[in-house]
Amino acid sequence: MEGNTVREATLITSAGNEGATPSRITTKNSAFTGRSKRKLGRRSVKWLNAGVILPLLAGVLFLVLWEAQIFHKLFDLKKYQLPLPSAIAEAIRDNFSLLLSYTGYTLTEAVVGMLIGSACGFLIALIATAWPRWGGGSLTLVAALNAVPIVALAPIMNLWFGDGIGSRAAIVTATTMAAMAINAYKGMVSVDPLALDLMHSYAAGKPAVFRYLRIQSSLPYVFTALKINATASMIGAIVGEFFFSSRGLGYLLSNSIKVAKMPLGWSCIVLAAIAGVIFYLVVERLEKVFIKWHSSQRASS
Repeated sequence: MEGNTVREATLITSAGNEGATPSRITTKNSAFTGRSKRKLGRRSVKWLNAGVILPLLAGVLFLVLWEAQIFHKLFDLKKYQLPLPSAIAEAIRDNFSLLLSYTGYTLTEAVVGMLIGSACGFLIALIATAWPRWGGGSLTLVAALNAVPIVALAPIMNLWFGDGIGSRAAIVTATTMAAMAINAYKGMVSVDPLALDLMHSYAAGKPAVFRYLRIQSSLPYVFTALKINATASMIGAIVGEFFFSSRGLGYLLSNSIKVAKMPLGWSCIVLAAIAGVIFYLVVERLEKVFIKWHSSQRASS
């Protein structure tokens, strides 16, 4: 009887412990979730401090030193040579509609030219990868074209395409083609040999290898080239407008310097920088959407 009573008490105790186990697990899980949320919160705050606040403070300090004419004293500059930020802001406010219209015009030239140049560069990379004997020389030709100065391309493109938006788009196309061709080619030939052997073991043809392996492998390189071209396209468009144009930020900047309206000229520079940064951020956002599977995107998320 006593043995039975001891066994029953043991069973009751163990049953009680089993009944308490889920609540303990729930408590531990909730505590773990709370700690995870706190860690994520601290990480987001750290990222905010490092990625936003510090550059913002540096920019504010730079503007304060500029407005206080520290740079004028340091480099022996006059106000007409380097206008104050307040004068530039006043010029932007007084000519905002004109500046906005010209910014849109220049940005259109940059986007159209970059898209055409990047598409042509990617096609050249495909040809060079598929037929190395015949297409390899095209990379050298593209690199040689990229070495030609924009000031030399501008008269030629103006003669070929007229003085409209086409000539500046052609200049941007020529200046952005090489970066895409070289980067995309590097990505297509830098495939994992084991993955290539696996495709061959499945009897995959050349189109399937390109579609599922080489093009996929080149996407990180392609977006790197697009980010390079996002800023290079703005440079090409603005420099092209210096010579043959009746609109755009480059045209307005050139005329402002000629008539000594330096605050208006610097306002063109400010809006060109803002447009270039926005263009770059759009490409960076598309990179995160289309290659979220890549290790670089997982590390940054």
